[in-house]
Amino acid sequence: MTEATAEANEPPKKKTKLMLLIGLVLMIMLGSGGFYAVYSGLVLAPPEATHAAAAPEAHTPEALPDIAYVALDPLAITLSGASARHLRFAAQLEVPSAYEHDVELLKPRVMDVLNGYLRAVDVSLLEDPSAMMRLRAQMLRRIQLVTGDGRVRDLLVIEFVLN
Repeated sequence: MTEATAEANEPPKKKTKLMLLIGLVLMIMLGSGGFYAVYSGLVLAPPEATHAAAAPEAHTPEALPDIAYVALDPLAITLSGASARHLRFAAQLEVPSAYEHDVELLKPRVMDVLNGYLRAVDVSLLEDPSAMMRLRAQMLRRIQLVTGDGRVRDLLVIEFVLN
């Protein structure tokens, strides 16, 4: 009788593992389906996104911003150091059209600031390709200080040759 009681008390192991496996697969499928629905915008999307997704042929291109470009005179700078090295630099300034004339009038000051900054920069920094973004940001900040806030949006480097 003890053997019959022991067998009756043990739950079937195969059925428990099968149910656990089925539950795990269902959980993964439902989780990935929910992620896809939220990520693709089917669920919890703002009303504008669903409208734009429903009618892509009605999309009109956005108007270009009202900008102008002011070309700066090319600079040829002799760099300090043991060897005679030169830097050729040319750039353009992206400005709102309303301030184009103002920036044109301030161009000599801008050229002076760029000339002074580029002469002071260490040659090893100019040779580093990853330093271009930092140099550009420094020059843009100096230009914005000279021209005033909101007059220059960006500095576009056209030529930067070190020889």
